[in-house]
Order: sequence, then structure tokens, then C-alpha cells
Amino acid sequence: MAEGHAGDVVDRESGETAGDGGARPEATESVATGTGDAAAFDAPENVVRAGAFVPPRHARLHAHGPWGTLGKIAASTVAVGLVAIASTGAYLAVDLVQDVVAAPGIDLGTQAQVAAAVPDIGAMEGGFTFLLLGSDKRPADGAFGDPELESGVLNDVNMLLHISQDHSHVEVVSFPRDMLIDVPGCTNPETGYDVPAQYDVKINTVLDSGGPACVVDAVSQLVGVDIPFAGVVEFYAVAALSDVIGGVEVCVAEQIDDDYTGVHLSPGYHSLQGMDALQFLRTRHGVGDGSDLGRISNQQIFMSSLVRTMEQRGVLGDPAQLYGIAKAILGEQYLTLSTTLQNPLRLVSIARALQAIDLGKVAFIQYPTVYTSDFSAVVPGPSADAINAALQQDVAVQLDTTAQDGTTFGTSTDPNQTATATPTAPPPSTDSAAPEAAVPETQAPVVGDAVDVLPDDVLGQTAAESRCSTANDY
Repeated sequence: MAEGHAGDVVDRESGETAGDGGARPEATESVATGTGDAAAFDAPENVVRAGAFVPPRHARLHAHGPWGTLGKIAASTVAVGLVAIASTGAYLAVDLVQDVVAAPGIDLGTQAQVAAAVPDIGAMEGGFTFLLLGSDKRPADGAFGDPELESGVLNDVNMLLHISQDHSHVEVVSFPRDMLIDVPGCTNPETGYDVPAQYDVKINTVLDSGGPACVVDAVSQLVGVDIPFAGVVEFYAVAALSDVIGGVEVCVAEQIDDDYTGVHLSPGYHSLQGMDALQFLRTRHGVGDGSDLGRISNQQIFMSSLVRTMEQRGVLGDPAQLYGIAKAILGEQYLTLSTTLQNPLRLVSIARALQAIDLGKVAFIQYPTVYTSDFSAVVPGPSADAINAALQQDVAVQLDTTAQDGTTFGTSTDPNQTATATPTAPPPSTDSAAPEAAVPETQAPVVGDAVDVLPDDVLGQTAAESRCSTANDY
């Protein structure tokens, strides 16, 4: 393990030591675009900068391998994959799903709360709450990290997908891997040992000590809602899905250089797939403030673009593309589902409920946290109560669009106003025009629905928004 100076945090992902740094410079209003080459352009009205961090900057949190980055997007891709499976129809999905169904499932002890069968392949009735865990099983995965130094199975990714009762809105809540959490007593399914209740433990250690059901119980206790469905995903699902759909376009505002992941991207638009997509999602040193919290915006940029890409390319109406996605995710068994989801018809029914939801009402949210006194971890912040209440009351949420300046996401741009950008690089020597991002319509609440405007320190974006990654300037 790399040596570090006193007070530094050794990064387990790369072996680098991370010390304290100065306050982040003010974010500029400039973005650039192109297809691999730097170029200057006026920022589309719905494009906002991402990556600035709230000062002061403290010691970075301990990194625990690629899942701190990769799985956050893998969770989203699996949700999209479920939509794909539904759209193909059961006759296309069943041969793939049966492979997953035949594998041992995750017993959550909640089957009694779920109906025994889905009567048809229409949209399910009522809401849906699903916890997806990203597991860093390095001896099996082997792509990143050193198993000798990084033993154990960490759930570095924990994402809660909530579909409202009327299917009008979706919330995808990301829980930081270093967040301290209380864990109720549970039984480890692999060892059979009873695990006593734990207090103030990092959430990413719970999978190893208690199994998936234990993580589900802990998150359920935290947010105050029942979670009858869950799954554990491998990061290879990200590469597989990005390959199948032909790449995911991301916007880069400034030159990103990260020697640890090999990510070197010029300002502009880049279509990423396969391992390039994975490395973009891994990069922590190259974006934001260099911390895991700072790079969550980078992952959400990719997630929202992935959803838009599938919609723009007509994936949901193309059985051939849908079958390819289903096979990429399920055929390689990158996903282990809870026993409550091992009914192919149930998968189809749940996914059909996602198809008609407006992208502007799919919110990717970072669970609000604050640093501990020694900056070695984070704990739920006061604004977490607003997230919990919205989930418990099944109401749509609205991010404070005027409060993103100076935060992880930088400056928000009103989609109804024209934004002016300062060029960051000379125009490219090419005749190809930069892609023009569509301006999302302002989303009005569904009549009769309550909408919670979240506190200004709650970070996130909708699937309809396009944002640009900002480089780490430290």
C-alpha cells in the first residue's frame, strides 16, 4: 500500500494519498463541445456545468475500488434494462430471464408482502421500491483492484429506485458508500450466523457482514419505507449495455486528465462505450474535487444521457435492440435478483410501468450527507428528512434549480432563458457541427399531485437534463 504523509488518506482504488487542499476556484461559465476535439460553442439552454465543489475541501473519503463509481451507473442501466425486457414482450425475454430465475435468489424475507403472481403483462398496479447493490467481487470480476489488498465483498453502490403509486414520477436515490448507518440485527445467508445490530458502520460493509437482505433492512430503516425488491449487479453490465446501444454521449466542459483510470478527454461531446464508459465512470481524480461525493455528478450525467439515448434511438420500440439489451444484462448473469423478482411476468409488469414516465420526472438524487468531524466518513444530513418524507408520502420531488451554483453540479441554467458561454478553447478544424441538445419542456406537476421542493443542498438532476463534466482543478 502506498505511503502517505500524516493526515493523508490513502486511496484504495489507486494507491494515491489524498491530502488537504485549498478551496475550489469559482466555477466559470464556459463549456466547450466537439467530437473528441476541443471546440467553442454557446451552451445549450438545458446544459449546465457540473463538478464544482462546496469549499472548504477536506481530506477525501477512503476509496473502495471501482464500484464507488461504476455501480452507481450500473444500477441505472439495470432499471433501463428492465424497461427493455418489458418492451420486448414476455416471449422474447423469458428464455433469458429463466437463466436468472434458475439461479439462487436473494431471500429478503418479504415475499408475503408481494402478490404471488402477475396476472398479465400490462403495467403493474401500484408503486415499486427496489434497492440495487453494486458488489465489488474482485476475485470473480478481476478487472480492477488487487484482491490481496481489497478483500471482502463491499456494496460500494447502493441505489434506491422508487416508482410512484400512479406511475407519474420516479426517484433514484444514491447513498454514498462511506455513509455511516445503523443496521438492524440479521442473519448472514452464507454463514448462517446471526449478526447483531450495528451502529454507525459504513454502509458499504453491510453486504459482506450480513448479506443483501441486511442492506435492504438497513436502508428501509433509514428512509422509512418498505423495500420488497432488490438485486445485486456486477459492473460488467455497464460495459455490456453501452456496447449494445452503440455508445452513450457525454459532455465535457474542460480537459479531463486522470492517469489512474486512463481517462483523457478534451472539451466537447464524446460517445463512450465498453471499457471507455467504465473508466469515465471510475474517474474520481479527474473530475469535481477529486472525492467520491464530487464525482457522483459525473455518474448522473452518464445516467441521464443513457436514458435519453435509449429514448432518442427508439430502443423501446425496437424488439431487436431490446432483446440485445436483455441478453447483455441477463444472458451473462450480471444480475442476481431477489426471489420476489424471479417471476418473468413480474419483471415485465414492473418495467411496463416505467415506459410512460416523463424523463423530466425521473430524478437522480444524491442522499444528503455531511462530513464527520474527522472527515473520514459522512452521515445523513438534516435535509435527508425531506428525501425520506417524499418517499414515505409518495410525492414527486423538485430540485431547487437556483441553488446548484458552487455545489457539486455547478451552475444551473434556466431552460427558458438563453445561456451565454465563454469559449474555453479555439474552434475545431472540422466541418462537422457540434450536436445541438434539445431543451426540455418545463415540467408541470400532474394535477392533484403534491410536489416537494427539496432543500437547496440536495443535489441531483432529472433524466431530461443535459450537464457537462468539469475537471478537477486541484
